[in-house]
Amino acid sequence: MRKHTIVVCDHIHEDGLNILANTSDINYVFAADIDKTTLLDVIKDADVAITRSSTDVDEKFLNAATNLKAIIRAGVGYDNVDIDGCSKRGIIAMNVPTANTIAAVELTMAHMLSCMRKFPYAHNQLKNDRVWKREDWYGNELYGKKLGVIGFGNIGHRVALRAKSFEMEVITYDPYIPSTKATDLGITYTTNFDDILSCDIITIHTPKNKETIDMISEKEIAKMKDGVVLINCARGGLYNEEALVNNLKSGKIAMAGIDVFKKEPATDHPLLDLPNVTVTAHLGANTKESQKQIAIQAAQNAIESARGISYPHALNLPIDESKIPSFVKPYIELTQKMAFFIAQSDKAEIRSINVAAEGEIAEYLDSLQTFATVGALAVNSGDEINYVNASFIATEKGIDITTSSFSNHSGYKNKVSIKLTTAHGVSTISGTVFNDDVQRIVEINGFNLDIEPQGKMIIMRNKDVPGVIGEVGKTLANNNINISDFRLARGKDNKALAVILVDEDINSSVLGELSNIEAAISVSYADI
Repeated sequence: MRKHTIVVCDHIHEDGLNILANTSDINYVFAADIDKTTLLDVIKDADVAITRSSTDVDEKFLNAATNLKAIIRAGVGYDNVDIDGCSKRGIIAMNVPTANTIAAVELTMAHMLSCMRKFPYAHNQLKNDRVWKREDWYGNELYGKKLGVIGFGNIGHRVALRAKSFEMEVITYDPYIPSTKATDLGITYTTNFDDILSCDIITIHTPKNKETIDMISEKEIAKMKDGVVLINCARGGLYNEEALVNNLKSGKIAMAGIDVFKKEPATDHPLLDLPNVTVTAHLGANTKESQKQIAIQAAQNAIESARGISYPHALNLPIDESKIPSFVKPYIELTQKMAFFIAQSDKAEIRSINVAAEGEIAEYLDSLQTFATVGALAVNSGDEINYVNASFIATEKGIDITTSSFSNHSGYKNKVSIKLTTAHGVSTISGTVFNDDVQRIVEINGFNLDIEPQGKMIIMRNKDVPGVIGEVGKTLANNNINISDFRLARGKDNKALAVILVDEDINSSVLGELSNIEAAISVSYADI
């Protein structure tokens, strides 16, 4: 078994390091403590590199990393990664944008509460000045106030839900989501930005791009009510900082809660001199829990990309992400994983791949087709296959690639299905995404299940008779293999399908023992 080399260039939480160290097909190299010149020698053998802000992924780095297939930026920002340089060399660049979601949400609520009750100033007066003057600190309540949420993605919608629990009236503006995403949660959705500007409190949760830089400036602030409160725990520069300072001084803006600045570190920023601002030093991801999750996700993403399974949160995929809704990307990742899964369960020569979709996701079948092809061919083609050459390699191998779209008839809002025809027969798999990013396999070869597309999985089709689960458990126990989950589906023809998640790798000998169980019809193994 070929081992993939993953080099960790910067410090990440030990839980992420442990995942890499305990994965059998990974050669894990810890290089966070060496100087950056020596790193250039180490990185030449890497299939995948994990970095943070301390390592510049620049031309010098990329020229040295001659074997690199992917780079993982363990965090949200990627200013230190030369995305264009990666693309020119065929290197997939990824970040980890969702692991700090809860940390950023809670920091936003902390700033909101601090602005309304002026906690930092009241704390300072008592703790540092030792002055007890309750009459100085008459604040305001969140209860009954109208909150405007700009951007209703992973963070924005969670802020909105927490604000609802404070019994606030919440309205959101996000032209890139269907209105039902907000209204189904009891949040008012608007396409008129002036509705946001009329709110008591405004918080922004958008990416930083040409469209959002200076999104709130003098013109927008002039339309706001006197005494508005503004919060920014997203990216510096979304609020025009000069306008922010001027209107905080005039009192048009009563308070502002700011965690991010256009230029950081911001130790001399004029906002720091104002008495009606709560500030933090870009602490959105600074919780122990989020740092742990960032490391875990970075390690898992590195392993998936090293194996060619998928490239979660890739920044330079062969699709223009600015032109697709945010809900599409998890389906693209899921489609590649499902194709990789089903191709492992039947490793015979592939003759055709059909990708079918229903719901809104059907509009993106071309992209789904590319990712399904990469996933299916990665099982036998390995490093040879990528997003650019996938269709050409399929044509060379005589594989017929087709797509189909259907009206929504399965009960799922969106669903993607793959039909893989090989020299052995036909296999099918279907999946969907819940709550924006929860990927699930929901059907395998006509059997309905609910499986996260991740982990080591035994797929067993058997006669639906008593004792099968016991025999499977006994066989695995005899081989010192622990079962972490057991998903069972029953069909109408006295047949059943089990997907058994295990903690250890499964070899051909164990598969042979399982195949010898009297009720077994077929047994295969997939590792995602």
